[in-house]
Amino acid sequence: MPRRSHDKSRLPSRHVTEGPDRAPHRSYYYAMGLSDAEIRQPFVGVATCWNEAAPCNIALGRQAQAVKLGVKAGSGTPREFTTITVTDGIAMGHEGMRSSLASREAIADTVELTMRGHGYDALVGLAGCDKSLPGMMMAMVRLNTPSVFIYGGSILPGKVPAGADVPEDFATRDLTVQDMFEAVGRHQNGSLSDAALTILERVACPSAGACGGQFTANTMACVSEAIGLALLNSSGLPAPYESRDRYAEASGEAVMTLLERNIRARDVVTRKSLENAARVVACTGGSTNAGLHLPAIAHEAGIDFFLDDVCEIFRDTPYFVDLKPGGQYVAKDLSEAGGVPVVMKELRKAGLLHEDCITASGETIGEALDRIEGEADGRVIHTVANPITRTGGVVGLKGNLAPEGAIVKVAGMSEEEQVFSGPARVFECEEDAFAAVRAREYEPGEVIVIRNEGPAGGPGMREMLSTTAALTGQGMGKKVALITDGRFSGATRGFCVGHVGPEAAHGGPIALIRTGDMVTIDAIRGELSVALSDDELAARKVDWPGPRETIYASGALWKYAQTVGATYKGAVTHPGGKAEKHVYMDL
Repeated sequence: MPRRSHDKSRLPSRHVTEGPDRAPHRSYYYAMGLSDAEIRQPFVGVATCWNEAAPCNIALGRQAQAVKLGVKAGSGTPREFTTITVTDGIAMGHEGMRSSLASREAIADTVELTMRGHGYDALVGLAGCDKSLPGMMMAMVRLNTPSVFIYGGSILPGKVPAGADVPEDFATRDLTVQDMFEAVGRHQNGSLSDAALTILERVACPSAGACGGQFTANTMACVSEAIGLALLNSSGLPAPYESRDRYAEASGEAVMTLLERNIRARDVVTRKSLENAARVVACTGGSTNAGLHLPAIAHEAGIDFFLDDVCEIFRDTPYFVDLKPGGQYVAKDLSEAGGVPVVMKELRKAGLLHEDCITASGETIGEALDRIEGEADGRVIHTVANPITRTGGVVGLKGNLAPEGAIVKVAGMSEEEQVFSGPARVFECEEDAFAAVRAREYEPGEVIVIRNEGPAGGPGMREMLSTTAALTGQGMGKKVALITDGRFSGATRGFCVGHVGPEAAHGGPIALIRTGDMVTIDAIRGELSVALSDDELAARKVDWPGPRETIYASGALWKYAQTVGATYKGAVTHPGGKAEKHVYMDL
């Protein structure tokens, strides 16, 4: 790549490198071995969420080195830094899960502060776990710098060794961490031995990388390409493949092109590109958490793109990519079938894609797709003309139990399974519900209600995978339904409704219902209701004692609970792009 000459006179890094007054600052750069030429070049933040918490993050440090090579090839000076990650697979099922969603805000905040504090001119962000992907993208849009996102890649599928003494359904399929959570349920009901559980836990997750199904990490990785912040095909290859490094290096080069052309994150993230991203979530049967993260990314740009808007797109988008947990295949299979670009080509054939959106390559999505030769294989990626189902794999719900909306994943469910009515069995928190499930203290036909798990009331809006996986493992996944003002993992299966708003802590109807009230969930009509009159709900509201007291009276989670907003708006913690009085890049 030819050396470029960049004018730093209007770039943020001029504040730390230019003129006699910045001699003290330059002395620090010389101390780190930078040359005069490197100090005169634009500074590019290379942000990773590398840590040793879980396999999803462990390969990011290696990939960051390849990004830095690309930045240098484009005549930039890379400045690597790290931020936190809370990994849901480790946090799941205990108090640690309260930290998960709050970490998304912390990631965005710390990347913003690092970029501002050091005057970096552009950003390449690498992330590998559920909240780190939207958190990194939120920071890019908030700062409105030239930005490129790159996913750390998915884990390889697990395989049971030949001859191992485990049930046949485990022995014959690709394994993901979802299978381990469901294996716990099987173990609890006595249909899986201690020895078999030990075998499975040792082989389910065989490599570095994020959870392999179309759970939240891979859903948001697909979003990064569809929304335009990532290079096409960059999310597909599994994390252990060192061939991923060519995409990392290309991402470093790409951000220098964006900087040269002054193409910023909000030139890429627009209403149209958000709609493209929602289409890809729907057609791949992606995580319900996208209904939380897309509004949050939009908020950073000052765009009103709420849960209703996401769900409207879900309603008229065919579901045609057969991925776990509702389908058969994992992220590696999607990559080998052509990845997100082939999926978007199918959407384009149906007129469901905005082709004029700018991407991380500096060209439009239409121009980029014109160079993609792959076609739907009919196995992992069905054609849009012959989809798995005619509507999306994720559905929005509303009704007197969820005036601000709710969301449910229906990928892999028949139409008959998408309507459920039954008496409520109400629990005040996830621990109470999980204990009842373990003890089989519930009945087929009931709607399990878990409340006080919203963003403010939890605090932290925990995921309920331990409970839902236990139900599935007990063979009850289709015999009961579950609703909550909390969230569900992208790995959740069954008729499980999350994001019910307003949440219980804000006095929503979910705070008022009682065990025995009849609840109806109808994903065909988009309804979530309770058989109570408006007068009865109003009377119960008068008697409502107020939000449930939590043990979090100080610290980060207390602070999060004081600032977090409504779920349908993305559970964000600051006023967003609409309230801005300056642009970071232009200070």
